[in-house]
Amino acid sequence: MKKLIVLASFIAVVTGCNKKAGELVGAEGREQWFQPDPFGTLYIPMGSYHMGPSDEEITMAHTAKSKMVSVQAFYIDDSEISNNEYRQFVNWVRDSIARKLLLNNGFEEDFGIPQDAFLQMWPEYIGDNNLQDPYLNWEEKIKWNSDEEDYRLALQPLYLPEGERFYNRKEIDARKLNFEYYRIDIRLAASKSNRFIPQKSLDIQDASHEYKKADYINGVHLNDGQNGIPGQPSTPVGKPDQDPKTLGTYNVEDQVSVGQGNYVPRERKGVDRSVFILKDVINVYPDTLAWVHDFTYSFNEPMTNMYFWHPAYDDYPVVGVTWKQARAFSIWRSNLLNNYLIGNGMTIVNDFRLPTESEWEYAARGGNDLSPYPWGGPYIRNARGCFLGNFKPMRGSYIDDGGFHSVYIYSYNPNDYGLYCMAGNVSEWTSNAFDESAYDFAHDLNPDYVYEAQDKDANVLKRKVIRGGSWKDVGYYLQVSSRTYEYQDTAKAYIGFRNVMTYLGRAKGDDNGKILD
Repeated sequence: MKKLIVLASFIAVVTGCNKKAGELVGAEGREQWFQPDPFGTLYIPMGSYHMGPSDEEITMAHTAKSKMVSVQAFYIDDSEISNNEYRQFVNWVRDSIARKLLLNNGFEEDFGIPQDAFLQMWPEYIGDNNLQDPYLNWEEKIKWNSDEEDYRLALQPLYLPEGERFYNRKEIDARKLNFEYYRIDIRLAASKSNRFIPQKSLDIQDASHEYKKADYINGVHLNDGQNGIPGQPSTPVGKPDQDPKTLGTYNVEDQVSVGQGNYVPRERKGVDRSVFILKDVINVYPDTLAWVHDFTYSFNEPMTNMYFWHPAYDDYPVVGVTWKQARAFSIWRSNLLNNYLIGNGMTIVNDFRLPTESEWEYAARGGNDLSPYPWGGPYIRNARGCFLGNFKPMRGSYIDDGGFHSVYIYSYNPNDYGLYCMAGNVSEWTSNAFDESAYDFAHDLNPDYVYEAQDKDANVLKRKVIRGGSWKDVGYYLQVSSRTYEYQDTAKAYIGFRNVMTYLGRAKGDDNGKILD
């Protein structure tokens, strides 16, 4: 009997120490993970602040009001995106087009990778080259000045036609630098009216077979009693026996503007979630002519000719980019980083994107909740009488602040978060649509008002918020609460941007759910 008691006790101890024996312990193989700091960005802790004017707003502006909001932690570029950083994007698009031209014109051995070989080397290959088009060989350098005739002919479509060349200079045709990218419309997918409808699901209201909504059986749409015949099949939507990914369908409805505040419903059907994946193609080259068309009767031709490409301006903020170009850059930058992480067996992170209004203002304040400027305030000069930002001071003397047009991205002193030029230099795109009353209906948790304007929409619907003021603006626009707009399809010589990335987790310093700070 004593032996049985000892044996039972031993078994109880062993099974009691084995936490996985019938207990909920979580999935195995999950290591503790910490967010890596993206290069060139600074961490902004979560917080609440009074968004809106800290002082009396300009007379009759009525575009903002003080409102307590909360913003989660995020990373933000410590400066505006520079010409050289944006040029990396432009060159990537140029080089990918050139490689495809060479691949399709008899240079498969140099710029193509056989599928079998690609599948074997994929992780290392992607990690080393940061590719979006994995079947292109990015190890092989492009010989732009090759003496081989076939090589030159293959690249010829990338250059300006001979009739358009100035003094016969062989230059890349910027009109050919088009970037194809994709994005997921999560807000459209989140709409309850657009939810997934499984197959073989009937929603019958009563015995008379009056259906509450249109439904699908085996990929066939039921017309919900139209023409007086409940449940008669109409147009087939999907064929599950032929397409294994068809588990049901999406019936997507949204609204499209037809101008003057009027909307009509637009319906898209799809057999899988690809209906929410939207494709776009956009030219990536900045509008260098903005320096001329933005300022009538002003001599800015040297800036048009030199500003974007000359090394003297490498570390100046990129300008002449539209809101859509800034978004395309953010998507490309996200793929650049995440493809590298995947290729090295690491976990991907949140995408880069344009900041929301509330994120931008929170970062610009630098922790000074009620101060009107990034450096605090209430003055635009320091104790020695020097201006603290690049704008149009006094009675219009552009040089009194030490600048003229835009200046080096790390000019002037940073705010208390370490961010440069959050006021002045160039205004910055945000992700938000502009509405004078947005503060009245936007949520106080990560406020975000967006509208995806179409090309045919009225101009009033294409307004996007810009913040921070620029080298050509008066002091009012340097205030962290000042908000104005520009149209998403326009490019200006005084508007640039910077990226943000939402932090993964609550805050830095958290360890296994334990709050350390």
